[in-house]
Amino acid sequence: MKSNHVRTKLKRGEPSIGTWLNLPDPMAAQLMAQVGFDWLTVEMEHTPVTIEAAARSFAAISGNGVVPLVRVPWNTGENIKRVLDTGAWGIVVPMVNSRLEAEAAVAAARYAPLGTRSVGGQLHAASFATDPATYYAHANEEILVVLMAEHVKAIEAADDIFSVPGIDVVFIGPNDLHQSMGKKPRFDSDDPEFVQAVKHVLDTASKYGVAPGIHVADAAQARRRMAEGFQFIAIASEIGMMLAKAREIAQAVGINVTKEGIKY
Repeated sequence: MKSNHVRTKLKRGEPSIGTWLNLPDPMAAQLMAQVGFDWLTVEMEHTPVTIEAAARSFAAISGNGVVPLVRVPWNTGENIKRVLDTGAWGIVVPMVNSRLEAEAAVAAARYAPLGTRSVGGQLHAASFATDPATYYAHANEEILVVLMAEHVKAIEAADDIFSVPGIDVVFIGPNDLHQSMGKKPRFDSDDPEFVQAVKHVLDTASKYGVAPGIHVADAAQARRRMAEGFQFIAIASEIGMMLAKAREIAQAVGINVTKEGIKY
């Protein structure tokens, strides 16, 4: 059975870098899996990615030696069970704002005696290059559970949430966190309330032995966050990278993109 090297790195206190996949296209996932990231998160919360496209993407990602993760649409047992049963090696659960919500996410991701995940299927075992019986015996050791702290409620309840057994990562969603503070959504800022919230997540994660994570806009921000102690770092997304490079090339050849359209 393959081992989840991302979970292993995080348990050793090492950083692990990945990105988000927003395109509902397994071919894009296959190409991104050849770039060198540790992990790729298939986005199902804010995109038209279907469970079929996600399953194909998981296979393409794991087949290239990269860890396939998925952000589920919402914190429900059905959402978590389906993506794990179709080949994801871990889940990213949005908007976890209480201990009860954290416990529910962990329970849905772990088999008994650690959780309540039901047994069945074949694709999960195939994703780990093993048979179902072996997968059932070792899945609790390999599945990565990432809970998102993206609201002021989560910051206020950090001790209650981070102390739940079975959590691997607490991941800051900076856009929603800013929004919940009544501020403009963005990846980063020097706003004192946001800065203090980020520090509180770092300190509380360290207190409970949970890996701290955060989403950043670019490599420079990623390096700064790693220096601060963040381990699980998502850099932008494949769409963001594609558009940024395309705009760079367009501008280099004299194409000026305005609100009114393209001008030369």
